[in-house]
Amino acid sequence: MSVKSAPILSVPTNIITGFLGAGKTSAILNLLKHKPEGERWAILVNEFGEIGVDGSLVEGHAGIDTDIHIREVPGGCMCCAAGLPMQLALNQLLRRARPHRLLIEPTGLGHPFEVLQTLSANHNREVLSIEKTLTLVDARNLQDERYASHETFRQQLSIADVVVANKVDLYGPDDRSALESYISELCHPNMEMIYTEYGELDLEHLAGPTVICVEPADADHTDKSPPLLAQDLPFPACGFITAVNEGEGFESIGWRFSPQKVFDRGRLLAFLRGLDVERMKAIFITATGVFAYNLTRDALTETELDDCSESRIEIITDTINIDWVNNLTSCMVDY
Repeated sequence: MSVKSAPILSVPTNIITGFLGAGKTSAILNLLKHKPEGERWAILVNEFGEIGVDGSLVEGHAGIDTDIHIREVPGGCMCCAAGLPMQLALNQLLRRARPHRLLIEPTGLGHPFEVLQTLSANHNREVLSIEKTLTLVDARNLQDERYASHETFRQQLSIADVVVANKVDLYGPDDRSALESYISELCHPNMEMIYTEYGELDLEHLAGPTVICVEPADADHTDKSPPLLAQDLPFPACGFITAVNEGEGFESIGWRFSPQKVFDRGRLLAFLRGLDVERMKAIFITATGVFAYNLTRDALTETELDDCSESRIEIITDTINIDWVNNLTSCMVDY
């Protein structure tokens, strides 16, 4: 029996969850740096908006490593619609990668308990071995009621095998004790807690079975097709596609730009620095190279990448500004 035809069995699988801006993608990128040589890893990424930026960010940082396989499920929580978008993407990713480990990054506004239910479904039991769930959290967010009282924020902590208190270098004197008091009401007694900066994690935190028990959610996925999302649409004559989404108390807006649209890096940076939003991620083809952008309440970061197929941006905010699209198109370079 060839490797490609052999059954896929008991793939170690971890959920890496956390609310907006907690550092999930940074944590995954750091874990990839420690991936054992010769192992194939698969990453299933879920995003709140329909455009999908995280998958391109991970691919851009992973470079030409052919042992890292990435699949995106944009457009909101991937466990919705009876888990269909997630299950289809998962099946395709497993067949393509045949991985030694699978990492799943749900959107910061998704429902990790339902994701865990979908992974535990009967048709996944032989294929996946559910290991520890890691929940990243920024303790400073407990000062914001939109976080501390948000049901998804609380659920992410309640299912954690490991709570990763990230960005500890930015904490105030009372943030650690406030976090420890907060999670003592939500987390199970055997939960492990670690403090870190920049999402830096060791592989040892992934190993071991989850202690969270859930009733599997089974659904009939036959004769169904995934919905057509903005990332699947062909470009119109204007050269860009807009997509909006809302839920969990937030709104998102994103754009895809055709590869022929090139941006002025200086004008683009000026626009991005002026954003007052909850979260922004982007990849842009500029006249001076390809750059990834990440905006949290702490800072805007810019990272040069080797390449990307097209420019993309996703903004999560309380209120969408209708002028953003004009601001973005004014950053384009005319050739």
